[in-house]
Amino acid sequence: MIAVMDIVPLRAFQDNYIWLLIQDRHAVVVDPGDARPVQTHLQRHALSLRGILITHHHGDHVGGVEALLQGTAIPVYAPRHETFSFPHHPVGEGERIQLPELDMVFEVLDVPGHTAGHVAYYGGNTLFCGDTLFGGGCGRVFEGTCRQLYHSLQKLARLPDETQVYCAHEYTLANLRFALSVDPGNPRLMERMQHDSQLAALGKPTLPSTLALEKSTNPFLRCHTPPLQTVASLLEPLASGDPEVTFCVLREMKNSFKS
Repeated sequence: MIAVMDIVPLRAFQDNYIWLLIQDRHAVVVDPGDARPVQTHLQRHALSLRGILITHHHGDHVGGVEALLQGTAIPVYAPRHETFSFPHHPVGEGERIQLPELDMVFEVLDVPGHTAGHVAYYGGNTLFCGDTLFGGGCGRVFEGTCRQLYHSLQKLARLPDETQVYCAHEYTLANLRFALSVDPGNPRLMERMQHDSQLAALGKPTLPSTLALEKSTNPFLRCHTPPLQTVASLLEPLASGDPEVTFCVLREMKNSFKS
């Protein structure tokens, strides 16, 4: 009988999540910006690290990799269009990563926008999307373009609704406050704010969410809807009837929003 895989959130820095995938005594870690919480959990639970998945090159996602690799031959999978100081297998769109210790196969998706070479990993109705899609929001545009980020999010939105979304930061409440400012008539959004506020008050993660929930509450996945196009068209008339322009306007609005 195969043990069920568990996915554990490890807190790092102020608001990062490092996701640890565990089955039997084997583990794979996603975006270990800090090695210490990973090492502590592995030692405490007598786990063996068997792989590392990297979504993009920012330090809060890769800062712990070299420490985790010391004296080992752990495979690291990282975006082929980005540069890293540690040995790794470059991966990109359409490739599949076999993780036999976890009885799991991940499909690699290119999702540029936040960075030029950002990737996501999808398998078993789970999505590790780094800083591309957040609970109630999306990442900033740093090296890519707004258009790239829009189409990357559309790609993720085409995955099954039941997909569990594991993003890399606990930004949900701040994102939902912005969402309510531009989509105040959305009853599902109001329900989510109440629910996630209760979780946060208890010190619990608001993640994972699901793609179904994101598509009903996340303004950056709802740019095709008239209420959000109306809001965006007050700043850019071309947003009316154009989801991509609406997205770019909302992304700029979020950059200066005071939550």
